[in-house]
Amino acid sequence: MTTEPLRPIAGAGIVVFREDEVLLIKRGKPPYRGQWSLPGGKIEYGETAAEAALRELAEETGTSARILGLIDVIDSIGLREPGQPGDWHFVLTDFAAIWTGGEPIADDDVTEAAFFPYDEAIARTEWDKTRDVIGRARDIVQAFTAPQSGA
Repeated sequence: MTTEPLRPIAGAGIVVFREDEVLLIKRGKPPYRGQWSLPGGKIEYGETAAEAALRELAEETGTSARILGLIDVIDSIGLREPGQPGDWHFVLTDFAAIWTGGEPIADDDVTEAAFFPYDEAIARTEWDKTRDVIGRARDIVQAFTAPQSGA
């Protein structure tokens, strides 16, 4: 009997800003069930990471956004005993974006979705990598939306 080696699962996430507010979702399933996080999920075959991030955003929150740039690629690894139920390894491609429409309504695999002021969004997220990604997304958004001075 041959078994396939375990492999990470590709996922995409998106940090959406509306002015100085950040869109968060409360996860409805593992890993991190019940925790505030970023919209996102698995990348489907034939789909780019950016397409997946925007699709997951629409499915989970009913909102839309314009991607401004790549923040980072993050590993989320939860190994108890390799290969046993409950383990996970996701490779998450996270994007910075600005909101373009829709009011958040929890759907798909999330139980809540809402915009929060930046400081409150940071306080609600438990994973340090999520807080870091939100901070770096803010820098990208501010760089794109800052008034340009004439030269």
